[in-house]
Amino acid sequence: MSEELPTGPKERPPAPRAAPREVWKKGGRLLSVLLAVNVLLLACTLISGGAFNKVAVYDTDVFALLTTMMLLAVLWILFYLLRTVRCPDTDAVPYRDAHAGPIWLRGGLVLFGICTLVMDVFKIGYYSSSFECQSAIKILYPLTQAVFVIVQTYFLCISAKDCVHSHLDLTRCGLMFTLTTNLAIWMATVVDESVHQAHSLGSPHGNTSHTRLALESERAGGPVGEDCSCNTDVCQIFQQGYFYLYPFNIEYSLFASTMLYVMWKNVGRLMASSTRGHSHAPSLLSLFRETFFAGPILGLMLFVVGLAVFIIYEVQVSGERSHTQQALVMYYSFNIVCLGLMTLVSLSGSVIYRFDRRAMDHRKNPTRSLDMALLVGAALGQYAISYYSIVAAVAGTPRELLAGLSLAHALLMIAQHTFQNVFIIESLHRVPPGAEPHGTPPKEPCHGLTFANLDTLHTLPACPPTPRLVGPSPAGPQGAVSITLAPRGHWKYRCLKDISLFLLLCNIILWIMPAFGARPHFSNTVEVDFYGYSLWAAIVNICLPFGIFYRMHAVSSLLEVYMLS
Repeated sequence: MSEELPTGPKERPPAPRAAPREVWKKGGRLLSVLLAVNVLLLACTLISGGAFNKVAVYDTDVFALLTTMMLLAVLWILFYLLRTVRCPDTDAVPYRDAHAGPIWLRGGLVLFGICTLVMDVFKIGYYSSSFECQSAIKILYPLTQAVFVIVQTYFLCISAKDCVHSHLDLTRCGLMFTLTTNLAIWMATVVDESVHQAHSLGSPHGNTSHTRLALESERAGGPVGEDCSCNTDVCQIFQQGYFYLYPFNIEYSLFASTMLYVMWKNVGRLMASSTRGHSHAPSLLSLFRETFFAGPILGLMLFVVGLAVFIIYEVQVSGERSHTQQALVMYYSFNIVCLGLMTLVSLSGSVIYRFDRRAMDHRKNPTRSLDMALLVGAALGQYAISYYSIVAAVAGTPRELLAGLSLAHALLMIAQHTFQNVFIIESLHRVPPGAEPHGTPPKEPCHGLTFANLDTLHTLPACPPTPRLVGPSPAGPQGAVSITLAPRGHWKYRCLKDISLFLLLCNIILWIMPAFGARPHFSNTVEVDFYGYSLWAAIVNICLPFGIFYRMHAVSSLLEVYMLS
């Protein structure tokens, strides 16, 4: 992936020292991808096999594999840091991608990394409380993960923008192996959380529907096995603590994976300059500047109401059947209102873009390409759950209130994901107000006029003698281009900022609910009665993690949309 260097005499960057020429870039990428696929398939085999008691794969085997992978990844990261950071005068990193690793992505990585470290402390305390009947690898695993998180977070915070030009094949393989390690940790955490949710459904404090569902599950026994029991108060605190911190560990692994993928794409990439591109670092003092405050206020109101609904739902869903019914009605009603408003707001943003004549940024940008792919790909998980719910609500019997609410919720979920993706992707391709992308037509100084022959512009008295027009962009359509930019504080940009902040807050509360244990998919028996527990549990456990990741990735993308507006 290389970009053509500009030929303008005033913008020619200083030529870096000669870097080793890459004979065949696709060969190195193919080698690293094959390595990652084989390692990931091995990890998937052990993790999925260890999730079932009837398979002779134990959790100690999974911990041993993940510990080995993390240690190898740490060794490679240390090698990379010693080769690049301590030798800044070398040609290892002649370019840096200004779009990669924005400050909010690195800030989120640090926040989730700190929560992961707290989770590791709880895990160490939990396994140490029953050390006599536990394997040593169960204590070594969280210790290794803590070291891995610290080293990787430091590595990504200082090297996320690197375009490496030395040891290309080794760097690609190392980055892809580290990415695979994060995906394996994510998968192990998701499986462990799913097993924990299955056990919680069969707790003696659950309602009759929960108990019936748990009895249909093949997983039996406690989370620590039959020989180890967690009876002390301290052990219970550690156990519940690290399960509540699992969502942060899941998001940390996915955030790290996305940043590592962008670094992998940037290996061997040529840039016009290490400082090209616009920076979108948010300022705390100007976070709500140039907004109408309607979006942030309405978003905060929904956020607070959503927290209250989530707390009430968690309290009532484990009680009597009548309380569970009320909790589900309240939960679905809030989600229907929230999703409906988000759909309308996303549509409004798309309509505003029809009147926005900013240029489109068609430059090669691995970060933006990955953001679009993740938004569309992660939304497929929620699409799948929604379509299964639609079929169950329409074809199942009997007709009742929960079936209608489930149907409305599924339809609005599909609409909300679709229109929000359209709004975000279109926003990411817009040039920020006041910034002109290289290789695209700049602003037209004469409002309301389009010229096919630029040589005739000097005959017009209303235009300056040196108009700011260029020929057609090779990336855009052929023909003349006329662009009129409104001032940065124009009402259109204020509305776009309000829309992005409103959607951001709504996505946060819609991430919190499923990430911290809200599972109406099992409390509402419409789908369970139609598909059976085994099939429905498989659908939810596979698709829901992608839906949860979609919300947090949408938050990151919407923050960038806010800075671009």
